[in-house]
Amino acid sequence: MARRPDAGASAAGTPATVALAAAGIAFAAHAYEHDPRAASFGLEATEKLGIEPERVFKTLVAVVDDGLAVGVVPVAMQLDLKALAAAVGGKRAEMADPAVAARRTGYVVGGISPIGQKTPLPIVVDESAILCETVLVSGGRRGLDLELAPDDLVAITGGAYAPIARAR
Repeated sequence: MARRPDAGASAAGTPATVALAAAGIAFAAHAYEHDPRAASFGLEATEKLGIEPERVFKTLVAVVDDGLAVGVVPVAMQLDLKALAAAVGGKRAEMADPAVAARRTGYVVGGISPIGQKTPLPIVVDESAILCETVLVSGGRRGLDLELAPDDLVAITGGAYAPIARAR
């Protein structure tokens, strides 16, 4: 894995790639042509990049009690809102309004990265990530995923592992 994104991605650096490079964390950028008609941003990435769905993770912003938190789960699974709330010490959770999620993270919906967010939010990564040598998360724009070690993802985000995913 390279420490810098490929030439195509570096021309359009994102706060996520900048944060990883500044921290010296090894990652690989995987760019693909995003189809605006895609029904699922995460599943589109698995298909276009040819990566198993259990290694590609989506970033979901939720309202937990009176604050926001981020769940990072495999694209083929759903975020268990009750488990996310428990993981961050809350009682109840619901998905955040997409406009609020975009404003607080600094990223466009469908390109929200857990890395380099405008406002640091509590991050919880589904524990299934530890079974993978590397995982892919959004790179901060639609059509860009970043591949890195799960422990590096948790370290750069100040996050934690917890069982927050469930089958669809």
